[in-house]
Amino acid sequence: MRPLVLLWALLLLATAPGPGPRPAAGAKGSCSHRCGDRDGSCSCHPTCSGLGTCCSDFRDFCLEVSPYSGSMMGGKDFQVQHLTWFIPTDGVICRFKESIQTLGYVDSSGHVHCVSPLLYETGHIPFTLSMDNGRSFPRSGTWLAVHPSKVSETEKSQLENETLWQYYGTAGTTDNLTVTWEPSALPTRSVNIELWGYEETGKPYSGEWTAKWSYLYSLATNIPNSGFFTFTPKPAPPNFQRWEVGALRIISSRYYAGEKDVQALWSNEHALAWHLGEDFRADPKAWARAQCLAWEQLEDQLPNFLEELPDCPCTLAQARADSGRFHTDYGCDIERGSVCTYHPGAVHCVRSVQASPRFASGQQCCYTEAGSLLLTADSTGGSTPDRGHDWGAPPFRTPPRVPGLSHWLYDVVSFYHCCLWAPECSRYMRRRPSSDCRSYRPSRLASAFGDPHFITFDGASFSFNGRGEYVLLEAALTNLRVQGRAQPRTTPEGPQDRGTGLTAVAVQEGNSDVVEVRLAGGAGVLQVLLNQEVLSFTEQSWMDLKGMFLSVTAGDSVSIMLSSGAGLEVSVQGPFLSVTVLLPEKFLTHTRGLLGTLNDDPTDDFVLRDGNVLPPKASSRELFRFGADWAVENTSSLLTYDSWFLVNNFLYQPKHDYTFQPLFPEETVPNPSQAAEAAKLCGDNYFCIFDVMATGSLSVGNATRMALQWHQHRAQSLQPVTSCGWLAPPPNGRKEGTRYLSGSTVYFHCDSGYSLVGAEVSTCQADGIWSRPTPLCQPARSYTVLLSIIFGGLAVVAVVALVYVLLRHRKGNMAIWGSQP
Repeated sequence: MRPLVLLWALLLLATAPGPGPRPAAGAKGSCSHRCGDRDGSCSCHPTCSGLGTCCSDFRDFCLEVSPYSGSMMGGKDFQVQHLTWFIPTDGVICRFKESIQTLGYVDSSGHVHCVSPLLYETGHIPFTLSMDNGRSFPRSGTWLAVHPSKVSETEKSQLENETLWQYYGTAGTTDNLTVTWEPSALPTRSVNIELWGYEETGKPYSGEWTAKWSYLYSLATNIPNSGFFTFTPKPAPPNFQRWEVGALRIISSRYYAGEKDVQALWSNEHALAWHLGEDFRADPKAWARAQCLAWEQLEDQLPNFLEELPDCPCTLAQARADSGRFHTDYGCDIERGSVCTYHPGAVHCVRSVQASPRFASGQQCCYTEAGSLLLTADSTGGSTPDRGHDWGAPPFRTPPRVPGLSHWLYDVVSFYHCCLWAPECSRYMRRRPSSDCRSYRPSRLASAFGDPHFITFDGASFSFNGRGEYVLLEAALTNLRVQGRAQPRTTPEGPQDRGTGLTAVAVQEGNSDVVEVRLAGGAGVLQVLLNQEVLSFTEQSWMDLKGMFLSVTAGDSVSIMLSSGAGLEVSVQGPFLSVTVLLPEKFLTHTRGLLGTLNDDPTDDFVLRDGNVLPPKASSRELFRFGADWAVENTSSLLTYDSWFLVNNFLYQPKHDYTFQPLFPEETVPNPSQAAEAAKLCGDNYFCIFDVMATGSLSVGNATRMALQWHQHRAQSLQPVTSCGWLAPPPNGRKEGTRYLSGSTVYFHCDSGYSLVGAEVSTCQADGIWSRPTPLCQPARSYTVLLSIIFGGLAVVAVVALVYVLLRHRKGNMAIWGSQP
């Protein structure tokens, strides 16, 4: 029997794909230390899978993992795909960013696992794998670290009635606390429940400023992994009470208390009211007020971060349309029912996408149902800027750039101190005042869609249906490049149209990552590539990338937000892609390409590479020459060639196909029935009519019609508006009206006992100046008191006169009575 077992083991080892022979590091026939390379007899670049040019050990050394994402807090167990290991190993070590190491393991099935570490940052984190206890790290992959608030609820432990946790010890909030979790997420019979605290120590904005998560103490040890734990909180020992922000961590009982980088379930980070001392419970308001005053003193010593924040958009429509610079605040989202807990009176808030350049701060803008900007000067529900941007900022890891957590320390806990636990909110609002919008300038908009049709940043429109790869936009200001691939549509019957449409769009800014969005795998299917590798969105719809953020919604729309404030939105419209590009005003005079010259002059948008300008009324054939002139060059192409079709048709061929003859508008000869159908569908939409004629398809024309309507709606939303800025109410008075845009009117009233001196009404004028300043409310002496004196004096005179008359009358009667017998 033993020889058979030995033979079976030898066969298993011989066929195991895992270690195989140990190639020399960087050997040309192997992917050891070569992931991403194209050199040599075989490729280790992600495109090799589609081309069939991969080295035989590509999947062994260039790793895929599942799951591919988890909280930046760490503790996620992930499995290395396509790698099995049955040879005894000295130890599995997973190294992240070349410096942070965690212990991995091989399970009973031979699958290799790693555990993600605490990272203090978000985004794609490179990691390498050692199977020899750290002597060599020939295998590499990436791990997506996610903002704690963007992790799925099933991957966290849940604080039941989280409000109770964060208000525990304040008036009327004493009860048991309960935490729940999914037991199957931790493969163990018993668990420990721990409290960890977050702090930032050292002098703010100095090299000694440090972020640190610390194990504090255990709430429970060696309890059944039932998915449920209830306890009555007790005040923490004095040496732990300085931590006011923290989270629970649940781990297997086989680990020692506070052991780092082990499989774990974290709760949301939260205000630790429930663990504070007896002094807090004895008088929460006084305790919180003292903390608020201390925060106020610290704020006065720190740099003024407000000066470098962008101004808020003036209207809700602008805020939702300016998606390159502002993104929905998940705490107050009109698309999800507008549950705006911290902003009563608001229906929607947005945050600035990028942190400010010097202090890594963030802007927040909240809006009322009427679409007006809600200011803290008018309401405690107004928008408040953040010393620490909620999403953090590269290079992360150090304060105040730690995603989520720096924001909690400097902006959220202080809100609890001043506004939620003590009635000192005015102090908080004075140091976190809302931005008005007097300096806001909307982004500029350009689009490409349909067959394809282009609307430039300055509003010129034209059609260019070439076949090839073209420069949509170049801007030397930030080295921004946007390129697109145009191909003919293949009809259900097989033959191709004489028109084309965009099937791929790629973007890069400076040394950022390259993101490409393309149609693949069937009609209407979007595929997103990061640095020419296909991304999966099965776990995350939001990704922090190098130099940009990426968001995917509903599977048919992708938003790319660049560090400059530029933004791209790519969506499926019919058989082709629709592309919208937004540029901040700083890009004025810095753009060229098919989307034109941004300078508020539509007459010079058709600029050739050599600087010559075609006239605004250029013919369709001249415009075709303009489009062909902006063909991409192979040396600067951002697009991906990961199939032999793409290689043979776009990489090895001229970037503009001069043999392809499109249908020009003047050549369209519609039959009467088609013309009638097009007119009924399209109305006066010329682009829609042309696409129906060019393709014979009403659905294609309808997609073009909808894309144009969306562009027009967005362009209208981004129209500039004039703001006169906030107008104060008079002291000892009040005002009606919190809208400060051109044409808006504000009314003033005085409190009882005061009278108005000045205009009762002020109107915001088209020049951005209020028609009247704020009036005064003076004590009511001038009219009311005077009238009181006059009428009071008259009343006294009347009384004296009446008494005199009565006395005279009485004296006369006494004389008569005295003469009678």
